[in-house]
Amino acid sequence: MKKLDWYILNKFLTAFVFCMLLFTTIAVAVDASEKTDDFVKTGLSSWEIFKQYYLGFVPFIWGMLFPLFVFIACIFFTSKLALKSEIIAILASGTSFNRFLRPYLVGGIFLASILWLGSRYVLPRANGIQVDFKTKYLDKDDPTKNDNHSGCWNCFFRRLDSTTYAGFKNFNAESQSGGMFFLNKVKDERIVYNIRANSIKWDTTVNKWRAISVTERTIDSMQERIRTFEELTLDLRLKPEELVSDEGLKDKLTTPELAEFIAKEELRANEGLNALKVERYRRTATAFSVILLTLIGVIIASRKTRGGSGMHLALGIIIAALFIVSDRFSTVFATKGSFPPFLAAWMPNIVFSVVALLLYRKAPK
Repeated sequence: MKKLDWYILNKFLTAFVFCMLLFTTIAVAVDASEKTDDFVKTGLSSWEIFKQYYLGFVPFIWGMLFPLFVFIACIFFTSKLALKSEIIAILASGTSFNRFLRPYLVGGIFLASILWLGSRYVLPRANGIQVDFKTKYLDKDDPTKNDNHSGCWNCFFRRLDSTTYAGFKNFNAESQSGGMFFLNKVKDERIVYNIRANSIKWDTTVNKWRAISVTERTIDSMQERIRTFEELTLDLRLKPEELVSDEGLKDKLTTPELAEFIAKEELRANEGLNALKVERYRRTATAFSVILLTLIGVIIASRKTRGGSGMHLALGIIIAALFIVSDRFSTVFATKGSFPPFLAAWMPNIVFSVVALLLYRKAPK
């Protein structure tokens, strides 16, 4: 790294921080104006709202728009260099175009590393803060988010393993207890073991479930044996937090927790895991897209044009929009169809890697 490299890298990171702070301020202002009435209804102070909501909302915006911040920052300051003929002077001095790209590549890798670490460990915790706030204060009176079409309040049916099924009725996440409970074990398409209880509660002392007023049935080809218990401790390999209907669960789990959760659900032979798998793979794919968009941005903006920065920014916004649309399409195909989750997460990067290669071959060197 020489003086020229530090000059470009400093300009790059400064422009990135400026874009991030500018867009974050706008996002917070718009969000606050939309939710002012809801915030007033909570009865919380401004500081409490900041701690319980915006402390999670701001990192959420950063994580969602991070590649876009990098892309716009790269185009913005590189087009300024091109407009002042600084790039022409750099290349005319004997510096190759590949050598000129080095500080951009270093900056892109540095920012991609920050996003990769943040999306794996930091952003999920921040998402949990804002999701919990929304659930507790903003969505509690929303009928579209609290409606239960099955006619049973907080009823859950879970497959514990390939032969065991359990059902919970009227489960309360705060007290970690529920009403009627049943457990069935199946063999050769027949129930061979059944438990029914009037209520069930999570016992924190032993980290197991404690069933009340239990009737146990064991069925074989010859007879049925029935036993009753006042209380019965059950090891269901199922924790209370797994019985919460949480659509934002994938956004709240760190990557190791998400991988563990997916593995556990696969052992239980549960379906509908594509959205979780796409999220897991996307956390790495999005970090790589930062490097990719950095290269595309510098290649586009390094050419001096009559339109100046405006032309470069317009072209950059079009490319960013196409990138986001392709990302959403691949996600929908994976979650609603049979598109492989890994390919869905990486498809935009694969497509735009080809675009970057074509732009690089046509870039003035």
